[in-house]
Amino acid sequence: MRPLFVFSPFSVLALYFTYPQRVFYSGDFRAHGRKGKLYDRMIAHPPKNLDVLLMEGSSLGRLDLGTTFETESDLEQRLVTEFKATEGLALTYVSAQNVDRVVTIFRAAKRSGRRLVIDLYTAAILEATGSSSIPQSDWPQVALFIPQRQRIQIKENARFDLLDRHKANRIYAEELAAKASESVLFFRPLHRKDLEFADALKGARFFYSMWEGYLKDDYGARVKTWADTHQIPFMQVHTSGHAGPADLKRFAEALNPKVLVPIHSFKPETYGELFPRVEAHGDGDWWNL
Repeated sequence: MRPLFVFSPFSVLALYFTYPQRVFYSGDFRAHGRKGKLYDRMIAHPPKNLDVLLMEGSSLGRLDLGTTFETESDLEQRLVTEFKATEGLALTYVSAQNVDRVVTIFRAAKRSGRRLVIDLYTAAILEATGSSSIPQSDWPQVALFIPQRQRIQIKENARFDLLDRHKANRIYAEELAAKASESVLFFRPLHRKDLEFADALKGARFFYSMWEGYLKDDYGARVKTWADTHQIPFMQVHTSGHAGPADLKRFAEALNPKVLVPIHSFKPETYGELFPRVEAHGDGDWWNL
């Protein structure tokens, strides 16, 4: 018997299986991102003879079967329109690890005549992709702005080597304020004091591009309150990082497992309405295959 553990934000599954069993874990995936061709390739050439498919379903309960999420390309066009309509600094709040969204924001900034302003953490994440097609800190349409709290972290952790690698297009608060109307700032909460001190918020607009549920926790609520306090218009411009129900259905049909197990979902009880041979298991439960 061999143990298998699967961890996700909403589920922890553990099972014993006798070798050889074929178990496929979907991870978080989607068909409406910039790499939709990879999803199509999987559908066209799926793995065969699966005993178990552990499949995410974050979108279940949030989207009807006949409805689809906005694509990254559609989101890009919407951001182009909004950036052009912004008088001052365009603040965009998104995870630096969402590389698809970084590309979307960079392309929208470029198309609207603006440069993308990133911090050192974001620069390091983009560098770590090792991809020449992903925006980097030394690209001419990208600038590096390091807020005070990050400068302190660099000094305390002696990460001057990291700064040296990314300082080619470094700008300072005065330039950011002077060229606010030409900039899209990849916003992080540690920017707040610097933006206030530089008086860089005149005509600014805030574009929130993450799951709306984060706005309900204390951290997200404080960011929303900060924008409201400074009378910065707040707009949600986002599309899901997870497959919609229709794409989940196509995926399950193509892989055709003997058993499908829900994971990473708020609504695991709805799987049986869309998929055959569903076998639900509680978090932390052991089960035999």
